[in-house]
Amino acid sequence: MEKVVALLSVFGLGMCFSILGSISVKLMPRLKIDQGKFGSLISSFMFSCLIASLMIGVITDKVGYKPVATFGFVATAACIFIFARGKSYQSVLIPCILLGFGAMALNTAGNTLGPRVLFNGEDPVAASNLVNVFFGLGLFLTPLIVSFLFQKTTYEKAVSVLGVIVLLPAAVALMATYPASSAGFAIGDAVKLLAEPAVLLGAFVLFCYISLEASFCNWLPAFGKEVITTAQPETDGAVADASAQRLLSLFAIAMMVGRLAASKVVTPVNGSYVIAGAALVTAGIIYAMTITKCPNTSKILAIIAGLAFAPCFPTTVGVTFSKFDSSVYGSVFGIIFAVGLAGAVIVPKAIGNFAKGSSVQKSMKMLIPACILLIFLAIGMGMVKGPKSDAPVIPEAPITIESN
Repeated sequence: MEKVVALLSVFGLGMCFSILGSISVKLMPRLKIDQGKFGSLISSFMFSCLIASLMIGVITDKVGYKPVATFGFVATAACIFIFARGKSYQSVLIPCILLGFGAMALNTAGNTLGPRVLFNGEDPVAASNLVNVFFGLGLFLTPLIVSFLFQKTTYEKAVSVLGVIVLLPAAVALMATYPASSAGFAIGDAVKLLAEPAVLLGAFVLFCYISLEASFCNWLPAFGKEVITTAQPETDGAVADASAQRLLSLFAIAMMVGRLAASKVVTPVNGSYVIAGAALVTAGIIYAMTITKCPNTSKILAIIAGLAFAPCFPTTVGVTFSKFDSSVYGSVFGIIFAVGLAGAVIVPKAIGNFAKGSSVQKSMKMLIPACILLIFLAIGMGMVKGPKSDAPVIPEAPITIESN
């Protein structure tokens, strides 16, 4: 049952990262706010995620998975229920901040529990890739569910349904049994991890990668609309919006497929080279995006980008975990993910600022240096050693996906 908790936790995380965007079309007029104020809500959520990631990672290593996972489901559901009833900016700002803590509890529980309970705990890279398929599923399904419910019922009831979906797994989290936490773990142990080269390289890899992923998730629809309106200026605005939004759906589906495939072939030994190769491909994709004038080409590029992005985050987590004992997974994950979130706070906003005097399509070229840096960091991450062993562990048996 603990395997189910890991998968549901990351599914809930995907819902957390898509909930604001999914309800934005109804939320902004309801709160009487513009895009700037809505952007502030997103920034508040992302910043609280950064702080919470550091805290909850250490807490997980100390108290174990059950209280963290349960808190994640309950806190996230409570925030969504408040979203459903909030009618002012101030009434929604606080739950946005608290949502960061619920999201990071689910994030830490899923991404650190999965590598311990899947594949007999022997292949953290494969486990991390498999777990994050469900992140993509949550990211993909949430806007579809909301869109359907908005056509069938009121805003309050539609959003409340999402809260119920997130709350139900709390019962599973309470009943499951988990690997033991480290009773002797102390905050000082987490601080010492900051001096580990393996942790620092994993953190910088995620800084570059999450900068790329967050930029695509936030700006891909706007990029698609620019391409469509330039190539077909007679296209109706609503049709262009819908077509552009589908780019994000294609991107999310490709990521799910890519991560499922990566869970079968990527290992701690080849993982860093897979990331470096993906970064090289991504650089080419971004360059092609800056010059394309064809809407159909933009769809193909979105799919290839999703496939290239797919293994990067979970493989970084898995390769880093392979260098440490599982008792410190929570703290290691908290550090590297917090640094990665800093990239999500900085880079997408920089693209938006650059696009004001130009276009989103042209501003995407700002991401190419991040791709190039990611290539070298990924290779370095594969070469650096950790305290667990002198070299990454190679699985002795073929990888098979266990049933729950």
